[in-house]
Amino acid sequence: TLSKRGFTLVCMTNKPEMFTQPLLEQLHLSRYFELVVSGDTTPARKPDPMPLRHACERLGVEVAHAIMIGDSANDILAAQAAGMPAICVTYGYNQGQDLRDLAPDLLVDSLAEVPQYLRLL
Repeated sequence: TLSKRGFTLVCMTNKPEMFTQPLLEQLHLSRYFELVVSGDTTPARKPDPMPLRHACERLGVEVAHAIMIGDSANDILAAQAAGMPAICVTYGYNQGQDLRDLAPDLLVDSLAEVPQYLRLL
């Protein structure tokens, strides 16, 4: 849905590239992403903001015009450190932590909810 609405999507993970690319291909998801930033793409991994800043730089997008959509504390903390909004789902790699404690900009129960909160600039 976001791709169809004109959003440029990036897959960002702390997994090494050797695992990320085959998984995206196997799940038929790679076509949706303009860029893939893996755990070994930059010297630092999330929660460091470096991967987010790297993606924005590569795509020519100001950090203020990007949004992190994730499922973990690492995603929220990286977004906050980079100065971009963080939308987080209530499921995924949260390791039992209540992500509300980290004050994401938005917490949703399903990725399907995200498009209703976003609009093209």
